[in-house]
Amino acid sequence: MLKMFTTQLTGLFKKIQDKEDLSIEDGARLLSQALIGDGHIFIFAENELSAVQSEAIHSKEPLQRARVLEGLPQRDEVTVADRVLILARTTLDERAVAVGKALEEKGIPFVSVATVVEGNGESLNDLAHVHIDLQLKKGLLPDEEGNRYGYPASMAALYVYYGLKFTIDEIMEEY
Repeated sequence: MLKMFTTQLTGLFKKIQDKEDLSIEDGARLLSQALIGDGHIFIFAENELSAVQSEAIHSKEPLQRARVLEGLPQRDEVTVADRVLILARTTLDERAVAVGKALEEKGIPFVSVATVVEGNGESLNDLAHVHIDLQLKKGLLPDEEGNRYGYPASMAALYVYYGLKFTIDEIMEEY
């Protein structure tokens, strides 16, 4: 089972690389604007995607001037000099959409990372200046009844985060 999961996970990473490469580059450019100026990169993440916040703040190689954005009550701390990274399981996540709307109203550019899903209401990918699709519509492994399980959203989000971080680091070196 682990071998099959590894194969599927590798395929997911490859799909993200192939389909979201330009969005990752654009997102890194947008987030770098905060570092070139006097701003911070705030990270709002829902549920298991908070792993990205931990990685950005507490890892051996933290993201420069990264801060956690807990939600709407903290939105007044974010200024036009800052940029925001919003991560959610899907583009219809209500809290993520609410944070995105609040940032849009303040004129603060942000990057969103979530699987694009169709549905009613506002969608995070429509609000974001740059959106990166996690490409994770269902679990990676089939079970005996034909269902799917093994939904590694945090692993996919961390893969995207590292793509953003490496590109931001390159931009800042050149700057």
